[in-house]
Amino acid sequence: MQKINKNVVLALLSLTSLVFLLFQLYYYKFYLSQKNGAVFSKVRGSQSGQDSTRWHVVRKFLGLIASHNIPVYLIDPLILGLVDKDIEQIRSSPDGPSPQCKYFCARRDFTTFALLDKTWKHEMGLFRTAEKMGFQWLKIINKDPRLDGMDDLSGIEIPLHYIFKLASHAIHLVVFYERSGNYLWHGPLRLKQHMDRKFVPFRKLHFGRYPGAYEKPELLLVSIDDLKVQIPKNPSSFLEEMSHSRFLECRYREARAFFQLYPDDASVDAVEFRKKAKSLLHLAALTLNNLGVKFWLSSGTCLGWYRQCNVIPHSKDVDLGVFIRDYKADIIPAFQKAGLPLKHKFGKVEDSLELSFQGEGDVKLDIFFFYEEDDHIWNGGTQAKSGKKFKYLFPKFTLCWTEFVELKVHVPCETLQYVEANYGPDWKVPVKTWDWKSSPSNVQYNGVWPVDEWDDVIQIY
Repeated sequence: MQKINKNVVLALLSLTSLVFLLFQLYYYKFYLSQKNGAVFSKVRGSQSGQDSTRWHVVRKFLGLIASHNIPVYLIDPLILGLVDKDIEQIRSSPDGPSPQCKYFCARRDFTTFALLDKTWKHEMGLFRTAEKMGFQWLKIINKDPRLDGMDDLSGIEIPLHYIFKLASHAIHLVVFYERSGNYLWHGPLRLKQHMDRKFVPFRKLHFGRYPGAYEKPELLLVSIDDLKVQIPKNPSSFLEEMSHSRFLECRYREARAFFQLYPDDASVDAVEFRKKAKSLLHLAALTLNNLGVKFWLSSGTCLGWYRQCNVIPHSKDVDLGVFIRDYKADIIPAFQKAGLPLKHKFGKVEDSLELSFQGEGDVKLDIFFFYEEDDHIWNGGTQAKSGKKFKYLFPKFTLCWTEFVELKVHVPCETLQYVEANYGPDWKVPVKTWDWKSSPSNVQYNGVWPVDEWDDVIQIY
């Protein structure tokens, strides 16, 4: 028997071991890794396998929704913040801004997209396809506020959020609905009792802690990290809008209880006043919005929204609030151009400014300007015949959106504190006799205007 060369045996053993090792690596990379959600293939310069995983999950999701013709758009604030810095380059380059995976590979647990409800209705087919592609999914539903009213609290539920999870990454799909005030609304993300609260890190989600209201965005199709996606045409504007998007629903249940105690005034005069007040509020909103002046429902108009989801018919006016920092000299001529002549102007920009415009018939629009101090906010009042000044103090507040008489409009987020400051603890009880100098709970005497200033601070037309 011929003697076997030891070097040849050693070489054969080494080659066999190397082949086995290469097979194990191939098997892990192309079978086990995909089964367990870890994808190591690189994409456009991505620096790690984990980065690439996020990109692959987004790519799979976009393929999923494309197969069902679902038009989604990107609203993820972290990605849009990065995109906004490169927006000119992204717009001008059909292949994206750089060869690296810069946006969808950024470190995060989820990516957020938006869906307009009216553009898609066939969800079951989507879920079946998603499961075949390896996604786990969760649907969050809640009541449809658009169907609530004084005569009916429908309780009908609609889908508000979808979450698709693959490997270690999740896609949060926020459903937007059109509301009668010609804006988009999304609901809160409230988990039902039986739902898995560990499905994703829900507390980190950017949309869903509160309902939100947005203008309808103009969309732009771009290429980001080799993926075609739609984004808001102006990402910075969308991000600014997002930071002030919190929405408060009208309290129909409480309003119905109020009207059971105090039946609504359905007289011809009341109906006619509410019609005129609604028209005046819409015109005022259009005028101030065109000027870029932020405003909110104040005084009796705010009370009417909060207490009874309607205009208080015996109030005889529409009341708005504006921070003095947002004052513009164009306000008066803009309202006059809109057909609302100036009725009176009290105070001055530095102190207690108040404007009143004459609407249709005897309905007037009062705009109160608010001044911020260290621990409170106040607006002023002036008695024309005596020159006496008054001050109305409010706790500090922020602004939220609501819908009122088919209009998207701001109200104080801390509405109860705002209303109680003005009308006291008995704000639920209607008061038809009201003296603006003494009836408010928060009124203070604030001195007298110097006589030599009267021509400037007391102007009646």
